[in-house]
Amino acid sequence: MKKVIIWIALTGILIASVLLSSCTASTSTNTSTSTSTPALTPTSTPKSTNTLTTTSGPTITSTSATGNWWDKLGKPQYGGTMTLRLASDINGFDPYQGESQVTVSYGWLEQLFTVDWTLDPAVFDYKMSFRSNEYVKGNLVQSWEFTSPGNLVLHVRQGIHWQNIAPANGREFNANDIVFHYDRMLGLGDGFTKPAPYWGTVSWTKSLTSVTATDNHTVVMQWNTPNPEFVEETLEAPDVGVSIENPEAIQLWGNLNDWHHQIGTGPFMLTDYVSGSSATMVKNPDYWGYDERYPHNQLPYIDTIKCLVIPDTATTLSAIRTGKIDILDSLSLTDAQSMKKTNPEIVQIPVPVSNGLTFDPRNDLKPFNDIKVREALQMAIDLPTIASTYYGGTADPSPLALTSKYMSGWGWPYAGWPQNLKDEYAYNPSAAKQLLAAAGYPNGFNTDIVVDNLADLNLVQIVQSYFSDIGVNMTIKPMDDTSFTAYVTTNHKNDALCQRSTGNLGLSVLPFRQLSRLGTGQPSNVGMVSDPVFDAFYNKAMAATSTDAVKEIVLEANKQVVQQHYEISLLQPSLINICQPWLNGYNGQFGMTGAQGPQLLYAFAARFWVDQNLKKSMGH
Repeated sequence: MKKVIIWIALTGILIASVLLSSCTASTSTNTSTSTSTPALTPTSTPKSTNTLTTTSGPTITSTSATGNWWDKLGKPQYGGTMTLRLASDINGFDPYQGESQVTVSYGWLEQLFTVDWTLDPAVFDYKMSFRSNEYVKGNLVQSWEFTSPGNLVLHVRQGIHWQNIAPANGREFNANDIVFHYDRMLGLGDGFTKPAPYWGTVSWTKSLTSVTATDNHTVVMQWNTPNPEFVEETLEAPDVGVSIENPEAIQLWGNLNDWHHQIGTGPFMLTDYVSGSSATMVKNPDYWGYDERYPHNQLPYIDTIKCLVIPDTATTLSAIRTGKIDILDSLSLTDAQSMKKTNPEIVQIPVPVSNGLTFDPRNDLKPFNDIKVREALQMAIDLPTIASTYYGGTADPSPLALTSKYMSGWGWPYAGWPQNLKDEYAYNPSAAKQLLAAAGYPNGFNTDIVVDNLADLNLVQIVQSYFSDIGVNMTIKPMDDTSFTAYVTTNHKNDALCQRSTGNLGLSVLPFRQLSRLGTGQPSNVGMVSDPVFDAFYNKAMAATSTDAVKEIVLEANKQVVQQHYEISLLQPSLINICQPWLNGYNGQFGMTGAQGPQLLYAFAARFWVDQNLKKSMGH
């Protein structure tokens, strides 16, 4: 493999490890418990419970004898503008359209739950879509509990008001607003008889069978599963479909497709939108929320958020270099390295991508239906070398299990694998050749790989070279994204290997979704795995009655996938999120300004602030 390393160096892919500084962390919360709670530390393991509650009245916890972790952030400042980039135009404003159509979440609409903003980022830093239920707090709801299996009672936070815009006119938010939202989304009542188009295709939402208000501040949800983990994952998902819209607006206009009709309870109000150009939000002067770290401070700190639609990457990089935008995510290592040279003052934070990368073999067809062949291909790849050279040391060199190692408390981290299994994933071309011979391929074989051209073709070529060292000659067949999806996902015409822009393993999405990804007949199962052992995990988890029980099932599912080598594991690389030095509170949180648009940005952004003196001193 010397030729691969030389090739990497000659083509400029070899990237030395760069010392990347971190932005000032800002994980804050608008909830706390009324009882004393021990501070979490990086080595603590929060205990799961079936009943989650949170009450009002902010309480600041300390992580050390010297004070709170956020003391280093300095004193928050009010005022100023944060400007960010959208890679594509906003194509929808109504949560009814679902995340398949709406590529921007909202600063004006809020969700029932939020993250624990007082949690030390050293414990969990919210840099990915996965949010462990241990760290979830109430937002529009103040507390909640399961009074019996499948029966969830939500207690609505009092004192929340809709923005003072007609037809809501600042009235108080109540339990009936939550009922209206889920009736509309799932066709459960209020004149709605069928689910929203997106939600109608999502199997897990069908488990919610009724939503009723017993008074103005209490909602009762009935689910057809006793599993609290499943229910909480569904309600807490970072999905625009769980953002609560105003009933009067729907009743007056029928939908929220017109940007002028945006009304919410959130920290910002949409005041201007120019299609293909920009969107502007200003602070809601009547917002109900306070900063949990600084409980006397009403949120938000920032006066204005400006979203600029800039599809071109070069233009975007120029804009952040010149201080015209403040925050950007998903930079490649090459772009980040270049930015470090020209603008060393800009803060860089490596953030793991949501999906680990894999090669997906057709497990039902020769030669890949032989586990020895799949294991041989895995042993042919030198993952640590790829991590240290191609990814410049920013990627973890460990192979992937079903769930990402970044999903704290879930899955089967590589460190816990037995040595014999680690050996099956270690670079060993001699052993790989022996396995091929034992499978009946002493001279290797010819094959091909269908590749989504949005995937990393350079990485595919590196793996191609590794495979050739054990006699497997792989032809690369790139396809445009639309054709690839039809060929592989829809029609399953791939008969050898394939590689998507995202992989099946190491995903940082919700655990229940992991349990169905490789299930028989699932669209995501492009390798056509058919394993009754794996298929049973989902139903078993649905019948579980505690989060701890689900964790055990997810652990067994991880073991099954790793031991059977259903996927050829590559790595879970990192991209680089960056921000200007005057933007305080940003910690690289998930889904800021990349191709998918802001996801959790506005909930986070309410707790960001601009150091206007520093910005001015730097000439901006």
